[in-house]
Amino acid sequence: MRNIVILISGGGSNMAAIVWTAAREDWKTRLNAQVSAVISNKADAKGLVFAQGEGIDTAVLDHKAYPDREAFDAALMQAIDAHAPALVVLAGFMRILTPGFVDHYAGRLLNIHPSLLPAFPGLHTHRRAIEAGCKFAGATVHQVTAELDHGPILAQAVVPVLPDDDEDALAARVLTQEHLIYPRAIAQFLNATR
Repeated sequence: MRNIVILISGGGSNMAAIVWTAAREDWKTRLNAQVSAVISNKADAKGLVFAQGEGIDTAVLDHKAYPDREAFDAALMQAIDAHAPALVVLAGFMRILTPGFVDHYAGRLLNIHPSLLPAFPGLHTHRRAIEAGCKFAGATVHQVTAELDHGPILAQAVVPVLPDDDEDALAARVLTQEHLIYPRAIAQFLNATR
């Protein structure tokens, strides 16, 4: 069985979409894959409650308990590797990862970003899209490389930016598409890497 480890920092709605899709589409039988663990850097991440309710192993590693990024990432790698992951999925994991971490999972580390990359890497993507006068925004699933929010693009979804949009309205519209494209991109990636 190929294990998927999902990293979160908050509500975990993308993680939940992945878990629901994996169950609905029977990834265990069809792709020989399962979500085996959800790990968060925040103990109060609401997504942990969902994962526990689904019978998925959870763990918390508070990044503030480590002296630097390298020490945190080393501990995080140890926690992830305990599950022998075939794939590590970032789903709202709000940490910049060290090059050593990215190298360790090269070719099996995915992320979703709330913009049409390469436009608007980093934070505040919706505000930046509105301020730039974009007519369209969206989300991108990509393989993670050492360069922030770059790497081979696996999937994108496009939504219109409406005249009366604020950040929250645009973010909500993009998030509905994230919930569709992320599980689909993961399934396609798993299928292609059998």
